[in-house]
Amino acid sequence: MTGPVVLERRDLHASLADPALLSMNFLNEVAGRFPEAVSFAAGRPTEEPFDTADLHRYLDAYCRYLVQAKGYDDTQVRRELFQYGRTKGIVHELIARQLELDEGINADPEAVLVTVGAQEALLLVLHALRSSERDVVLAVTPTYVGLTGAARMLDLPVRSVPEGPQGLRSEDLLDTIRSVRASGERPRALYVVPDFSNPSGHSLDLETRRRLLRIAAEEDILLLEDNPYGYFRAAAGDRSPTLKALDIDQRVVYLGSLAKTCFPGARVGFAVADQRIAGPDGSLLADELSRVKSMVTVNTSPVAQALVGGMLLEHGGSFLRANQLQIGIYRRNLERLLTGLGRRFADVPGVSWNTPSGGFFVVLTVPFPVTDGLLELAGVRHGVLFTPMSHFSDGEQARWQMRLSCSALTVERIDLGLDRLAAMVTEHSATLPATAAGSGTTQD
Repeated sequence: MTGPVVLERRDLHASLADPALLSMNFLNEVAGRFPEAVSFAAGRPTEEPFDTADLHRYLDAYCRYLVQAKGYDDTQVRRELFQYGRTKGIVHELIARQLELDEGINADPEAVLVTVGAQEALLLVLHALRSSERDVVLAVTPTYVGLTGAARMLDLPVRSVPEGPQGLRSEDLLDTIRSVRASGERPRALYVVPDFSNPSGHSLDLETRRRLLRIAAEEDILLLEDNPYGYFRAAAGDRSPTLKALDIDQRVVYLGSLAKTCFPGARVGFAVADQRIAGPDGSLLADELSRVKSMVTVNTSPVAQALVGGMLLEHGGSFLRANQLQIGIYRRNLERLLTGLGRRFADVPGVSWNTPSGGFFVVLTVPFPVTDGLLELAGVRHGVLFTPMSHFSDGEQARWQMRLSCSALTVERIDLGLDRLAAMVTEHSATLPATAAGSGTTQD
Protein backbone atom coordinates (compact mmCIF):
# COMPACT_ATOMS: atom_id res chain seq x y z
CA MET A 1 0.00 0.00 0.00
CA THR A 2 1.39 3.38 -0.97
CA GLY A 3 0.74 6.88 0.31
CA PRO A 4 -0.26 10.02 -1.56
CA VAL A 5 1.91 10.98 -4.50
CA VAL A 6 4.63 13.49 -3.68
CA LEU A 7 6.25 15.05 -6.73
CA GLU A 8 9.87 16.13 -6.71
CA ARG A 9 10.39 19.74 -7.73
CA ARG A 10 13.38 18.69 -9.82
CA ASP A 11 10.99 16.60 -11.93
CA LEU A 12 8.82 19.64 -12.79
CA HIS A 13 9.54 22.37 -15.31
CA ALA A 14 12.21 24.72 -13.97
CA SER A 15 10.03 27.79 -14.64
CA LEU A 16 7.66 26.78 -11.83
CA ALA A 17 10.28 27.84 -9.29
CA ASP A 18 11.34 30.93 -11.21
CA PRO A 19 10.99 34.24 -9.33
CA ALA A 20 9.25 35.77 -12.33
CA LEU A 21 6.36 33.31 -11.95
CA LEU A 22 6.25 33.76 -8.20
CA SER A 23 6.02 37.56 -8.24
CA MET A 24 2.39 37.90 -9.32
CA ASN A 25 1.11 35.43 -6.74
CA PHE A 26 3.21 36.89 -3.96
CA LEU A 27 1.99 40.43 -4.55
CA ASN A 28 -1.63 39.34 -4.80
CA GLU A 29 -1.33 37.40 -1.56
CA VAL A 30 0.27 40.32 0.26
CA ALA A 31 -2.58 42.61 -0.76
CA GLY A 32 -5.07 40.02 0.43
CA ARG A 33 -3.42 39.74 3.83
CA PHE A 34 -3.62 43.50 4.41
CA PRO A 35 -7.04 44.53 3.04
CA GLU A 36 -7.07 47.74 5.10
CA ALA A 37 -3.69 48.89 3.83
CA VAL A 38 -3.42 51.61 1.21
CA SER A 39 -2.03 49.76 -1.77
CA PHE A 40 0.28 51.50 -4.21
CA ALA A 41 1.19 47.99 -5.41
CA ALA A 42 -1.58 47.01 -7.82
CA GLY A 43 -1.56 48.37 -11.36
CA ARG A 44 -5.30 47.89 -11.67
CA PRO A 45 -7.58 50.37 -13.45
CA THR A 46 -9.85 52.66 -11.47
CA GLU A 47 -13.19 51.19 -10.46
CA GLU A 48 -14.96 54.56 -10.35
CA PRO A 49 -16.67 54.13 -13.76
CA PHE A 50 -17.73 50.49 -13.22
CA ASP A 51 -21.47 49.87 -13.39
CA THR A 52 -23.01 46.42 -13.85
CA ALA A 53 -25.78 47.98 -15.93
CA ASP A 54 -23.16 48.76 -18.58
CA LEU A 55 -22.60 45.05 -19.19
CA HIS A 56 -26.21 44.48 -20.23
CA ARG A 57 -26.18 47.59 -22.41
CA TYR A 58 -22.94 46.60 -24.14
CA LEU A 59 -24.25 43.11 -24.82
CA ASP A 60 -27.47 44.49 -26.28
CA ALA A 61 -25.49 46.92 -28.46
CA TYR A 62 -23.41 44.11 -29.88
CA CYS A 63 -26.48 41.96 -30.59
CA ARG A 64 -28.09 44.87 -32.47
CA TYR A 65 -24.88 45.25 -34.47
CA LEU A 66 -25.01 41.60 -35.48
CA VAL A 67 -28.59 41.99 -36.70
CA GLN A 68 -28.40 45.44 -38.29
CA ALA A 69 -24.85 45.55 -39.65
CA LYS A 70 -24.16 41.89 -40.35
CA GLY A 71 -27.65 40.64 -41.14
CA TYR A 72 -27.76 37.87 -38.54
CA ASP A 73 -31.04 36.23 -37.57
CA ASP A 74 -31.89 35.20 -34.01
CA THR A 75 -30.38 31.74 -34.43
CA GLN A 76 -27.09 33.17 -35.67
CA VAL A 77 -26.96 35.69 -32.83
CA ARG A 78 -27.44 32.97 -30.25
CA ARG A 79 -24.82 30.80 -31.92
CA GLU A 80 -22.34 33.70 -31.96
CA LEU A 81 -22.66 34.20 -28.20
CA PHE A 82 -23.22 30.70 -26.87
CA GLN A 83 -21.06 28.50 -29.08
CA TYR A 84 -17.35 28.06 -29.59
CA GLY A 85 -16.26 30.94 -31.73
CA ARG A 86 -13.75 31.72 -34.44
CA THR A 87 -10.25 31.11 -33.07
CA LYS A 88 -8.96 34.47 -34.32
CA GLY A 89 -11.89 36.23 -32.69
CA ILE A 90 -15.24 37.77 -33.62
CA VAL A 91 -14.56 41.47 -32.92
CA HIS A 92 -11.43 41.70 -35.08
CA GLU A 93 -13.12 44.06 -37.52
CA LEU A 94 -14.21 46.41 -34.72
CA ILE A 95 -10.69 46.38 -33.24
CA ALA A 96 -9.15 47.10 -36.62
CA ARG A 97 -11.52 50.07 -37.01
CA GLN A 98 -10.67 51.29 -33.50
CA LEU A 99 -6.94 51.18 -34.26
CA GLU A 100 -7.52 53.28 -37.36
CA LEU A 101 -9.63 55.84 -35.50
CA ASP A 102 -7.54 56.15 -32.35
CA GLU A 103 -4.01 55.29 -33.44
CA GLY A 104 -3.79 55.82 -37.19
CA ILE A 105 -2.89 52.14 -37.58
CA ASN A 106 -4.19 50.63 -40.81
CA ALA A 107 -4.54 46.98 -39.83
CA ASP A 108 -6.01 44.24 -41.97
CA PRO A 109 -8.76 42.72 -39.77
CA GLU A 110 -7.38 39.30 -40.71
CA ALA A 111 -4.08 40.29 -39.08
CA VAL A 112 -5.87 40.87 -35.76
CA LEU A 113 -5.90 37.91 -33.38
CA VAL A 114 -8.21 38.37 -30.38
CA THR A 115 -6.74 36.71 -27.29
CA VAL A 116 -7.44 35.97 -23.63
CA GLY A 117 -5.81 39.17 -22.43
CA ALA A 118 -2.62 40.63 -23.86
CA GLN A 119 -0.72 38.05 -21.80
CA GLU A 120 -1.89 35.25 -24.09
CA ALA A 121 -0.96 37.33 -27.13
CA LEU A 122 2.53 37.76 -25.72
CA LEU A 123 2.88 34.07 -24.93
CA LEU A 124 1.75 33.03 -28.42
CA VAL A 125 4.17 35.42 -30.15
CA LEU A 126 7.13 34.29 -28.04
CA HIS A 127 6.21 30.66 -28.70
CA ALA A 128 6.17 31.26 -32.45
CA LEU A 129 9.52 33.07 -32.44
CA ARG A 130 11.41 30.39 -30.56
CA SER A 131 12.65 27.99 -33.22
CA SER A 132 15.96 26.91 -31.66
CA GLU A 133 17.94 27.03 -28.44
CA ARG A 134 19.94 29.95 -29.88
CA ASP A 135 16.92 32.24 -29.94
CA VAL A 136 16.53 34.96 -27.31
CA VAL A 137 14.20 37.90 -26.75
CA LEU A 138 15.45 41.34 -25.74
CA ALA A 139 13.67 43.46 -23.15
CA VAL A 140 14.22 46.92 -21.77
CA THR A 141 15.12 46.49 -18.09
CA PRO A 142 13.38 46.94 -15.71
CA THR A 143 10.59 45.18 -17.53
CA TYR A 144 7.07 43.88 -17.05
CA VAL A 145 7.23 40.61 -15.12
CA GLY A 146 4.66 39.04 -17.46
CA LEU A 147 7.17 39.15 -20.30
CA THR A 148 9.88 37.54 -18.21
CA GLY A 149 7.56 34.84 -16.89
CA ALA A 150 6.11 33.98 -20.30
CA ALA A 151 9.57 33.71 -21.87
CA ARG A 152 10.88 31.44 -19.12
CA MET A 153 7.87 29.14 -19.44
CA LEU A 154 8.97 28.67 -23.06
CA ASP A 155 12.69 28.24 -22.23
CA LEU A 156 13.33 31.44 -24.16
CA PRO A 157 16.15 33.44 -22.55
CA VAL A 158 15.57 37.15 -21.94
CA ARG A 159 18.55 39.44 -22.56
CA SER A 160 18.39 42.85 -20.93
CA VAL A 161 18.75 46.21 -22.63
CA PRO A 162 19.52 48.78 -19.90
CA GLU A 163 17.13 51.66 -19.44
CA GLY A 164 18.68 55.07 -18.85
CA PRO A 165 17.22 57.97 -16.86
CA GLN A 166 15.15 59.01 -19.88
CA GLY A 167 14.32 55.53 -21.13
CA LEU A 168 15.80 53.35 -23.86
CA ARG A 169 18.86 54.57 -25.74
CA SER A 170 19.41 53.23 -29.24
CA GLU A 171 23.15 52.78 -28.67
CA ASP A 172 22.43 50.49 -25.72
CA LEU A 173 20.14 48.41 -27.90
CA LEU A 174 22.80 48.09 -30.59
CA ASP A 175 25.43 47.14 -28.04
CA THR A 176 23.16 44.44 -26.64
CA ILE A 177 22.31 43.03 -30.07
CA ARG A 178 26.00 42.81 -30.98
CA SER A 179 26.93 41.27 -27.65
CA VAL A 180 24.17 38.67 -27.93
CA ARG A 181 25.23 37.72 -31.45
CA ALA A 182 28.89 37.55 -30.43
CA SER A 183 27.92 34.96 -27.81
CA GLY A 184 26.34 32.76 -30.50
CA GLU A 185 22.71 33.65 -29.74
CA ARG A 186 20.09 34.99 -32.14
CA PRO A 187 17.99 38.00 -31.02
CA ARG A 188 14.48 37.58 -32.42
CA ALA A 189 12.65 40.60 -31.03
CA LEU A 190 12.73 43.49 -28.59
CA TYR A 191 9.86 43.83 -26.13
CA VAL A 192 9.13 47.48 -25.45
CA VAL A 193 6.41 49.61 -23.84
CA PRO A 194 6.93 53.01 -25.52
CA ASP A 195 4.33 54.94 -23.49
CA PHE A 196 4.46 55.23 -19.67
CA SER A 197 6.06 51.83 -19.27
CA ASN A 198 5.46 49.37 -16.47
CA PRO A 199 7.28 49.68 -14.10
CA SER A 200 9.40 52.78 -14.74
CA GLY A 201 6.81 55.11 -16.29
CA HIS A 202 9.24 56.17 -19.04
CA SER A 203 8.16 57.09 -22.57
CA LEU A 204 10.07 57.21 -25.84
CA ASP A 205 10.28 60.42 -27.84
CA LEU A 206 9.46 60.44 -31.54
CA GLU A 207 13.04 60.35 -32.75
CA THR A 208 13.83 57.34 -30.53
CA ARG A 209 10.80 55.54 -31.96
CA ARG A 210 12.02 56.18 -35.49
CA ARG A 211 15.52 55.00 -34.58
CA LEU A 212 14.12 51.80 -33.10
CA LEU A 213 12.36 51.03 -36.37
CA ARG A 214 15.55 51.70 -38.33
CA ILE A 215 17.57 49.45 -36.01
CA ALA A 216 14.95 46.70 -36.26
CA ALA A 217 15.23 46.78 -40.06
CA GLU A 218 19.03 46.95 -40.12
CA GLU A 219 19.49 44.23 -37.49
CA ASP A 220 16.60 42.06 -38.73
CA ILE A 221 14.62 41.83 -35.50
CA LEU A 222 10.98 42.41 -34.64
CA LEU A 223 9.62 44.92 -32.15
CA LEU A 224 6.95 43.67 -29.76
CA GLU A 225 5.07 46.85 -28.88
CA ASP A 226 2.92 46.62 -25.75
CA ASN A 227 0.60 49.60 -25.33
CA PRO A 228 -1.72 49.37 -22.29
CA TYR A 229 -1.27 52.98 -21.11
CA GLY A 230 -0.91 55.08 -24.26
CA TYR A 231 -4.15 57.05 -23.84
CA PHE A 232 -3.38 58.18 -20.33
CA ARG A 233 -1.22 61.27 -20.76
CA ALA A 234 -0.83 63.54 -17.75
CA ALA A 235 -1.57 66.64 -19.81
CA ALA A 236 -3.77 67.46 -22.79
CA GLY A 237 -2.10 67.50 -26.16
CA ASP A 238 -1.06 65.32 -29.04
CA ARG A 239 0.05 61.78 -28.26
CA SER A 240 3.17 60.34 -29.82
CA PRO A 241 2.43 57.89 -32.63
CA THR A 242 2.75 54.23 -31.74
CA LEU A 243 5.58 52.27 -33.27
CA LYS A 244 2.98 50.36 -35.28
CA ALA A 245 1.58 53.59 -36.74
CA LEU A 246 5.11 54.41 -37.95
CA ASP A 247 5.80 50.88 -39.16
CA ILE A 248 5.95 50.57 -42.95
CA ASP A 249 7.87 47.28 -43.12
CA GLN A 250 5.81 45.10 -40.75
CA ARG A 251 8.61 45.11 -38.18
CA VAL A 252 6.19 45.64 -35.29
CA VAL A 253 3.90 43.08 -33.66
CA TYR A 254 1.41 45.22 -31.77
CA LEU A 255 0.09 43.82 -28.48
CA GLY A 256 -3.18 45.32 -27.30
CA SER A 257 -4.53 45.08 -23.76
CA LEU A 258 -8.13 46.05 -23.08
CA ALA A 259 -7.72 45.65 -19.32
CA LYS A 260 -7.16 49.38 -18.85
CA THR A 261 -9.23 50.85 -21.70
CA CYS A 262 -12.19 48.49 -21.26
CA PHE A 263 -12.09 46.45 -18.05
CA PRO A 264 -9.83 43.60 -16.93
CA GLY A 265 -12.66 41.22 -16.04
CA ALA A 266 -13.39 40.72 -19.74
CA ARG A 267 -9.90 39.24 -20.21
CA VAL A 268 -9.70 40.38 -23.81
CA GLY A 269 -6.55 41.45 -25.61
CA PHE A 270 -5.24 41.16 -29.12
CA ALA A 271 -2.21 41.04 -31.36
CA VAL A 272 -1.77 42.73 -34.71
CA ALA A 273 0.57 40.28 -36.45
CA ASP A 274 0.63 41.29 -40.11
CA GLN A 275 4.01 39.77 -40.98
CA ARG A 276 3.88 37.40 -43.96
CA ILE A 277 5.23 33.85 -43.71
CA ALA A 278 7.44 32.78 -46.61
CA GLY A 279 5.86 30.08 -48.77
CA PRO A 280 3.30 29.57 -51.50
CA ASP A 281 0.30 30.39 -49.29
CA GLY A 282 1.81 33.61 -47.90
CA SER A 283 -0.07 33.25 -44.62
CA LEU A 284 -0.02 35.92 -41.94
CA LEU A 285 1.76 35.50 -38.64
CA ALA A 286 -1.68 35.98 -37.06
CA ASP A 287 -2.82 32.79 -38.81
CA GLU A 288 0.12 30.86 -37.39
CA LEU A 289 -0.55 32.23 -33.90
CA SER A 290 -4.19 31.17 -34.15
CA ARG A 291 -3.11 27.57 -34.71
CA VAL A 292 -1.18 27.64 -31.45
CA LYS A 293 -4.10 29.34 -29.70
CA SER A 294 -6.46 26.60 -30.84
CA MET A 295 -4.39 24.16 -28.79
CA VAL A 296 -4.16 26.46 -25.73
CA THR A 297 -7.46 28.28 -25.16
CA VAL A 298 -9.39 27.16 -28.28
CA ASN A 299 -10.98 30.61 -28.57
CA THR A 300 -11.54 33.81 -26.62
CA SER A 301 -14.91 33.98 -24.84
CA PRO A 302 -17.48 35.28 -27.35
CA VAL A 303 -19.48 36.82 -24.51
CA ALA A 304 -16.45 38.76 -23.30
CA GLN A 305 -15.74 39.87 -26.87
CA ALA A 306 -19.35 40.97 -27.26
CA LEU A 307 -19.03 43.22 -24.20
CA VAL A 308 -15.88 44.80 -25.63
CA GLY A 309 -17.56 45.17 -29.01
CA GLY A 310 -20.63 46.77 -27.46
CA MET A 311 -18.49 49.27 -25.57
CA LEU A 312 -16.77 50.23 -28.82
CA LEU A 313 -20.04 50.54 -30.71
CA GLU A 314 -21.53 52.75 -27.99
CA HIS A 315 -18.61 55.16 -28.34
CA GLY A 316 -18.41 55.37 -32.12
CA GLY A 317 -15.72 52.70 -32.39
CA SER A 318 -13.21 54.62 -30.25
CA PHE A 319 -11.65 53.62 -26.95
CA LEU A 320 -10.23 57.11 -26.70
CA ARG A 321 -13.78 58.48 -26.50
CA ALA A 322 -14.85 55.70 -24.17
CA ASN A 323 -12.08 56.57 -21.72
CA GLN A 324 -12.50 60.31 -21.28
CA LEU A 325 -13.59 59.90 -17.65
CA GLN A 326 -10.72 57.52 -16.92
CA ILE A 327 -8.19 59.83 -18.57
CA GLY A 328 -9.27 62.61 -16.21
CA ILE A 329 -9.05 60.33 -13.17
CA TYR A 330 -5.55 59.13 -14.01
CA ARG A 331 -4.34 62.67 -14.66
CA ARG A 332 -5.75 63.77 -11.31
CA ASN A 333 -4.22 60.83 -9.47
CA LEU A 334 -0.76 61.16 -11.00
CA GLU A 335 -0.67 64.87 -10.23
CA ARG A 336 -1.77 64.18 -6.64
CA LEU A 337 0.90 61.51 -6.21
CA LEU A 338 3.72 63.64 -7.61
CA THR A 339 2.65 66.72 -5.66
CA GLY A 340 2.34 64.63 -2.50
CA LEU A 341 5.81 63.17 -2.93
CA GLY A 342 7.20 66.67 -3.27
CA ARG A 343 5.50 67.84 -0.08
CA ARG A 344 6.72 64.93 1.98
CA PHE A 345 10.14 64.08 0.55
CA ALA A 346 11.59 67.16 -1.17
CA ASP A 347 14.18 67.69 1.58
CA VAL A 348 14.64 64.11 2.74
CA PRO A 349 18.21 62.92 2.10
CA GLY A 350 18.52 59.93 -0.17
CA VAL A 351 14.93 60.04 -1.43
CA SER A 352 14.08 60.81 -5.05
CA TRP A 353 11.52 59.91 -7.69
CA ASN A 354 10.92 60.24 -11.41
CA THR A 355 8.21 62.36 -13.04
CA PRO A 356 6.40 60.39 -15.77
CA SER A 357 4.37 62.28 -18.34
CA GLY A 358 1.43 59.92 -17.88
CA GLY A 359 0.37 56.41 -17.02
CA PHE A 360 0.00 54.69 -13.67
CA PHE A 361 3.48 54.39 -12.17
CA VAL A 362 6.15 56.38 -10.37
CA VAL A 363 9.47 54.96 -9.14
CA LEU A 364 10.61 56.06 -5.68
CA THR A 365 14.25 55.66 -4.65
CA VAL A 366 15.07 55.40 -0.93
CA PRO A 367 18.34 55.05 1.03
CA PHE A 368 17.64 51.50 2.25
CA PRO A 369 16.99 48.18 0.50
CA VAL A 370 13.40 47.62 -0.64
CA THR A 371 12.71 43.93 -0.12
CA ASP A 372 9.68 41.65 0.08
CA GLY A 373 10.30 41.55 3.81
CA LEU A 374 10.08 45.34 3.99
CA LEU A 375 6.84 45.21 2.00
CA GLU A 376 5.28 42.86 4.54
CA LEU A 377 6.58 44.98 7.42
CA ALA A 378 5.08 48.07 5.81
CA GLY A 379 1.73 46.31 5.62
CA VAL A 380 1.87 45.28 9.29
CA ARG A 381 3.34 48.40 10.91
CA HIS A 382 2.27 51.21 8.60
CA GLY A 383 -0.72 49.97 6.57
CA VAL A 384 0.80 50.77 3.18
CA LEU A 385 1.87 48.56 0.27
CA PHE A 386 4.12 49.07 -2.76
CA THR A 387 5.99 46.90 -5.25
CA PRO A 388 9.74 46.34 -4.79
CA MET A 389 11.45 47.08 -8.09
CA SER A 390 13.51 43.92 -7.62
CA HIS A 391 10.45 42.10 -9.04
CA PHE A 392 11.18 43.80 -12.37
CA SER A 393 14.98 43.83 -12.44
CA ASP A 394 17.91 42.13 -10.75
CA GLY A 395 20.08 45.23 -11.16
CA GLU A 396 21.70 46.94 -8.20
CA GLN A 397 19.71 50.15 -8.52
CA ALA A 398 16.41 48.28 -8.32
CA ARG A 399 17.29 47.10 -4.80
CA TRP A 400 16.76 50.66 -3.53
CA GLN A 401 13.54 51.40 -5.40
CA MET A 402 9.81 50.80 -5.18
CA ARG A 403 7.08 51.20 -7.78
CA LEU A 404 4.11 53.28 -6.71
CA SER A 405 0.86 52.88 -8.65
CA CYS A 406 -1.84 55.52 -8.26
CA SER A 407 -4.41 54.22 -10.76
CA ALA A 408 -6.90 52.48 -8.47
CA LEU A 409 -6.91 54.99 -5.59
CA THR A 410 -8.95 58.05 -4.70
CA VAL A 411 -7.09 61.26 -3.92
CA GLU A 412 -7.93 60.80 -0.24
CA ARG A 413 -6.36 57.33 -0.24
CA ILE A 414 -3.32 58.66 -2.08
CA ASP A 415 -2.80 61.29 0.62
CA LEU A 416 -3.30 58.76 3.42
CA GLY A 417 -0.97 56.28 1.77
CA LEU A 418 1.76 58.88 1.30
CA ASP A 419 1.50 59.87 4.96
CA ARG A 420 1.99 56.23 5.93
CA LEU A 421 4.81 55.80 3.43
CA ALA A 422 6.55 58.90 4.79
CA ALA A 423 6.34 57.47 8.31
CA MET A 424 7.90 54.22 7.11
CA VAL A 425 10.72 56.02 5.27
CA THR A 426 11.41 58.18 8.32
CA GLU A 427 11.54 55.12 10.58
CA HIS A 428 13.94 53.21 8.38
CA SER A 429 16.12 56.21 7.49
CA ALA A 430 16.67 56.90 11.20
CA THR A 431 18.52 53.59 11.57
CA LEU A 432 21.00 54.33 8.74
CA PRO A 433 24.51 55.79 9.08
CA ALA A 434 24.69 59.45 8.02
CA THR A 435 26.63 58.55 4.84
CA ALA A 436 23.96 56.08 3.72
CA ALA A 437 21.11 58.50 4.39
CA GLY A 438 22.60 61.00 1.98
CA SER A 439 23.39 58.58 -0.83
CA GLY A 440 20.18 58.85 -2.88
CA THR A 441 19.97 60.10 -6.43
CA THR A 442 18.42 63.41 -7.43
CA GLN A 443 14.87 63.81 -8.64
CA ASP A 444 14.49 63.69 -12.44
